[in-house]
Order: sequence, then structure tokens, then C-alpha cells
Amino acid sequence: MIIAEQKSLDEIKTLIGNSERVLVLGCGTCVTVCFAGGEREAAIVSSSLRMSTKLDGMDKHILHKTVQRQCEWEYLDQAAEEIGNVDVVLSLGCGIGVQAIAEHFPDTWVVPGLNTTFLGIPVEQGVFDERCAACGDCILGLTGGICPIARCSKSLLNGPCGGSEDGHCEIDPETPCAWQLIYDRLSSQGKLEVLMDLQPPKNWSHSRDGGPRRIIRQDLRLIFEEEV
Repeated sequence: MIIAEQKSLDEIKTLIGNSERVLVLGCGTCVTVCFAGGEREAAIVSSSLRMSTKLDGMDKHILHKTVQRQCEWEYLDQAAEEIGNVDVVLSLGCGIGVQAIAEHFPDTWVVPGLNTTFLGIPVEQGVFDERCAACGDCILGLTGGICPIARCSKSLLNGPCGGSEDGHCEIDPETPCAWQLIYDRLSSQGKLEVLMDLQPPKNWSHSRDGGPRRIIRQDLRLIFEEEV
């Protein structure tokens, strides 16, 4: 899932500026799970803004609402009335949610209340670890389901560097060496022979370096393009 963290209240106040009518819009999916932008967080941020701006001598009308997903038009439409009646929308969604609101409501000023950080999983209460770099060329089938792109500090494709020690990364001794994890996993499954095949340099054209990406599933589209 997408992991994000809240911006500081001071930064949020700077972003909304002199706007008098503010909608704090939460998202009910990823950022709810990582406790950054769900219904509870939207209520807390709106209340904090209300009190803080009042102490600053500004009388702002601040309300909050949460939709199931900010990244889809049909859910954003559920907040269309509220969005149309404010000066600024403070999105507590990920960066995709901010852009979705701005695109779907082009006359609306939208600012982010979160910093989107990475794709990861909750490993314990309040702790989230990066697991995927969305590189567009997945090799998890060759590495025992452990991603060396996201979990190796150097994104190495062929084994550990010379700096790992006792199964930990030289960048941070608290971080497990991804390639030690890969070796241990494949060893326990009796599949170490997979590591004998050297991986060629990664094709980064499938990643962000190749420009904005788009995936088209013709089998899911309502309008099919005619074959030429």
C-alpha cells in the first residue's frame, strides 16, 4: 500500500494561506491504514486548524469529509458539493489523490496535507517498511519474493556488495541485507540454483526514468479501439 506522513501544522497553515473556507478531505484506503489521512485524521487536522487559526486571529470556516478513495472520480463526486463551496481543499490523500482532485475539479485550489513516501507494508503497530519501488519490471520470481530494488540500499541485481556484515547493510546496521534475506529464503526452499543465472542490467525504461507510465487493459475498457 501507499505509505504517507502528515505535514506539520505550520506547513499546512502556510499552504492554505489566507483562504477562509477550507475542506480537509480524507481518504479511506491506504492512508487510513497507515494512520495519516483517514476519517480520524481528517477530524483531528480540521479541529487543530480551527483552533490554531483562531488563536492567530483568523476566522476560518473549516470542515472535513472523507471519501473511500481520492484516486477515483466516482468517489470524489461524493464530495463535489463540499469542494464547490470552499476556497481550498486540503487533501489528506497521497500525491495521486491530490492530482486527481485537481484534475477532476480544475477550478479548485488543492494543496497536500501529506508527504507520500513509499509503497510498503505494516510490520508492526505504527511501523511501515518499504517493499516495492514500482520499477515496472518485477523480478520477485527470481529472488524468492524479496525485492532487491526496494530493499537493497544499492538496488543490486546480482548478490550482496562487499560492505554487508553479519547479514546487515553497511548503510544502516539496523537494516537487514536484502541479499542475505534472498539467499536464506531460496536456501530454505531448496532453490539456490536460481542465483546462478546472472541478471542483466535493469531496463529502467519501464520505470519512472522512461516518463509518466500508463497501463491499458483492453479487456476492461468500455470503448474498444478498432484494430488497424
